[in-house]
Amino acid sequence: MDASEQTALRAAATVHDPRWAAVVARDAAADGQFYYAVRTTGVYCRPSCAARLARPENVSFYASGQEAEAAGFRPCKRCKPDQLPLAMQHAARITAACRMIEQSESTPRLAQLAQQAGLSTYHFQRVFRQVTGLTPRQYVQAYRSQRMRSALTQNGSITAAIFDAGYGSSSRFYEKSDALLGMTPSTYRAGGAQTRIRFAVGQCVLGAILVAQSARGVCAILMGDDPDALVRDLQDRFPQAELIGGDKGFEEVVAQVIGFVEAPGLGLDLPLDVRGTAFQQRVWQALRAIPPGTTATYSDIAKRIGAPKAVRAVAGACAANALAVAIPCHRVVRSDGSLSGYRWGIERKRKLLDMEAQK
Repeated sequence: MDASEQTALRAAATVHDPRWAAVVARDAAADGQFYYAVRTTGVYCRPSCAARLARPENVSFYASGQEAEAAGFRPCKRCKPDQLPLAMQHAARITAACRMIEQSESTPRLAQLAQQAGLSTYHFQRVFRQVTGLTPRQYVQAYRSQRMRSALTQNGSITAAIFDAGYGSSSRFYEKSDALLGMTPSTYRAGGAQTRIRFAVGQCVLGAILVAQSARGVCAILMGDDPDALVRDLQDRFPQAELIGGDKGFEEVVAQVIGFVEAPGLGLDLPLDVRGTAFQQRVWQALRAIPPGTTATYSDIAKRIGAPKAVRAVAGACAANALAVAIPCHRVVRSDGSLSGYRWGIERKRKLLDMEAQK
């Protein structure tokens, strides 16, 4: 066999390896799953490396960076495969910023948070939103809400609870109290007296989840292993309220909440109230990448966002999508190709797919 034939065989072996498609697509979801090395340059890279695409006959694959280095290759200076992926570096920095917000007596200034993260103010805001799905200000508001709920269940005045939660004035809190508590502070503290609360229990990858809502807004999101225990917890929190089991329509609210709390693919212990938003954004971005006239499975989407075990969470994010067609969740099907649940009805989903297939 001459040299040209050997080159052709090496190229064919690379092209037919499923990992080559990830390299060609510069698929960031494949980062960490394998590395590829280039014989002519002597370097190894992540699949997502933005360097010029190597000729397939010069490429070899390795399960880890250590294997590539043992074979004599050095890390690429562009994608830095010997360091944590950039997404993980960003997630770690933003997690630290979230902890700084939670542990500070007063809200840190944006410049302080950015300095601690080692980023410019502009870049920090951009990365914070990419990782969490929220702006720093929105995260502060979410955390204050959590502290306020906790403070109202303790002894002391409502005014003290407001200031302990980080609100600069009681008027600023009362402007948002309905959205934060689902009722007035005094009613919340009185156990929901003279209040009707609808609730429903669902399942997510984190276990059972209960969502409760008064006429003024969501007043409880509870999670645990035992659905009955969650209902008892709700009764203990609002002993004076009239509790009403939610109907089928209210179960859609639970599906939306599940989409907000499930994000097992991030790999870091991000605060629960921001994890789901980040996960949803990643799922919806993947949905928008599905070409018209084609479909993908829930498993496909989970793999594309780098969370292959989060199939149920992907389904929850699809169910929470409120932008029909614009975010094409109708293009997601079961692993056997059959149509699964669709917010706007299975027949509409079928019709949309049929119309797209004919174009």
